[in-house]
Amino acid sequence: MAADTSSLKIGRVVTASSFGFAIVQLDVTIVNVALPHIGADLQTGVAGLQWVVDAYALVFATLLLSAGFLADRFGARRLYLAGQCVFALASLSCGLAGGAVTLIAGRAVQGIAAAAMLPSSLALLNHASAHDARLRAWAVGWWTAASSVAIAAGPIIGGLILAVAGWRAIFLVNLPICAIGVLLTWRLPEAERTGGGRGFDPLGQILSILALACLVGAVIEAKPLGLFHPLVLAGFGLGICAAAGFVAAEARALHPMLPLKLFRAPSFGGCVAYGMVVNLTYYGVIFLLSLYLQRGLGYSALATGFAFLPLTASFFAVNILSGPLVGRLGSRRPMIWGALIDAVGFALLLRLGGSSSYFAMIAPFALIPIGMGTGVPAMTTAVLAAVPKEFSGVGAAVLNAARQAAGAVGVALFGALSGEDVSHVVWGLHISAVIAIILLCTAAIFAMVISQPK
Repeated sequence: MAADTSSLKIGRVVTASSFGFAIVQLDVTIVNVALPHIGADLQTGVAGLQWVVDAYALVFATLLLSAGFLADRFGARRLYLAGQCVFALASLSCGLAGGAVTLIAGRAVQGIAAAAMLPSSLALLNHASAHDARLRAWAVGWWTAASSVAIAAGPIIGGLILAVAGWRAIFLVNLPICAIGVLLTWRLPEAERTGGGRGFDPLGQILSILALACLVGAVIEAKPLGLFHPLVLAGFGLGICAAAGFVAAEARALHPMLPLKLFRAPSFGGCVAYGMVVNLTYYGVIFLLSLYLQRGLGYSALATGFAFLPLTASFFAVNILSGPLVGRLGSRRPMIWGALIDAVGFALLLRLGGSSSYFAMIAPFALIPIGMGTGVPAMTTAVLAAVPKEFSGVGAAVLNAARQAAGAVGVALFGALSGEDVSHVVWGLHISAVIAIILLCTAAIFAMVISQPK
């Protein structure tokens, strides 16, 4: 009977944490198919559309570390609930936005809420399964499956909503979803508060926001303003100085938001680097593929959404299988295999041209999620095994902050390689695919330092 009660408890935690995490990740990609419609309606170009995507990702990434501290200090369940409520209000603001600036501001507030939800969801999951490595691998497999399916299904759901109700409904649909998430979370037990001895790190938080915002902003504005424009050069310079200052401040802080000692474990540092590569390559290329399908092949938003269907199906199937795979083999081999499969998928994108058939996209659309679905759950499991229990919230936040920051950089970098017409989109897609292949082969090397979870 006790075993049944324990299974019911972990099942409830997995359901609630996966549901909220899926909402967070859905809003990363659901906007992509609506970008041409948003641009036309709000009269903004590619740079403005990059900000619509990156305002969310930037704030999300820069606040994750503080959110991890808050989850450990004040309770993961409490922060998770608050994040879902704020996310709903921000989504309402986005849906009612009358201009690009208002929409970008609403997306930034969504990022604040998402930052509160992600590490707290993983902290709830880790506390519920910390006693059993195999159970933890299974739970993380379902958690990452929900995330991956949400990321991949975003364009499909977005296309369906656009066809029926327009781009504003993409944001308004979050209101009932968040309401369901609150109901699922309300009756969960609070996770143990393990961070009571740590303090807040305002200097680290300010410097991290400044560094990431300046660097990504400079990349986005480099194309419309010019690489050597004073504002662009100032952005790069200030971002580099702030990043250096952040590392120095964290090394000296009594209560750092990013405990540098976590990186003494090769497994932790290797996983963070691996996760950054996966997000940078995936989010950057998906941004370009959404533009390619609509501007290059002339697809409607609905057709574009359904074009991503092989991505969704592969993500779901592989993530479900990944938990048992990691339980049997450990994390190292699935991470290596995942990165290399991912690289093959991106290599196949080099065959695409201005008038390619959709059938040329099916193989990469299947291989890319197979690679990610094999490697990412293994990476997440390895991180949870590498950090002490009292740093579970911060460890999850560091990993996901690095991943989301890399995703924002990917959109900015790969978007800067593109342009308004199809020839520039194709050229940017090819250059981005080559960069992705090199980075993913490097990620396979990072995975070789990973210790097997116990």
